[in-house]
Amino acid sequence: MKASRIAQLLIAVAAFTALNACTSSGNSLPQATTRASLTTNIDDYVYLIGPGDNLSIFVWRNPDVSGSFLVRPDGMITTSLVEDIPVSGKTPTALARDLEQELGKYIRDPIVTVSVSGFNGPFSEQVRVIGEASSPRAISYAEDMTLLDLMIQVGGLTEFADGDGAKLIRVVDGVQKEYSVKLDSLVKEGNIVDNVDILPGDILIIPEAWF
Repeated sequence: MKASRIAQLLIAVAAFTALNACTSSGNSLPQATTRASLTTNIDDYVYLIGPGDNLSIFVWRNPDVSGSFLVRPDGMITTSLVEDIPVSGKTPTALARDLEQELGKYIRDPIVTVSVSGFNGPFSEQVRVIGEASSPRAISYAEDMTLLDLMIQVGGLTEFADGDGAKLIRVVDGVQKEYSVKLDSLVKEGNIVDNVDILPGDILIIPEAWF
């Protein structure tokens, strides 16, 4: 009996040590950045067109070639004069100049204006939330977006979430890196110091808690 009791204690200590090691490993990730410490200048952010966006294209004095166009999954649109125009990944202003060049083959000195609605953006710019969020999904990045803004859009955490064990996956200078974020501290305790900045293309992973 005594030997059996010792064996049980050893197993319990081993399990605790392994769990503690996992927890320590998760907490060893660097903390995600706030605006003051960001190396990427997000103040220069401009919206890029993506599949699913609705484009309103106005050609001055040419209503027949103006209209509303949905960006196809392949990132292109088709107008009445020009077929299969690549638009995904371009700014509305850049697309307007490209259209002026293309339409110039048929219209004398066209003046084009492009506006966007729908705002999906290209996949590379979208922010993705997976795991224990109430509504995990991909969200179009918006200028000055923060972690709290993101959590509001996905409806917060589920009751099973390990919020403070969440990870933020971000590409920095072409290298994918992992950062620690504290969602329980931010969402449940209102600790605004944990409201870090979100960048285009970020992936937030929220694990399930071990009870």
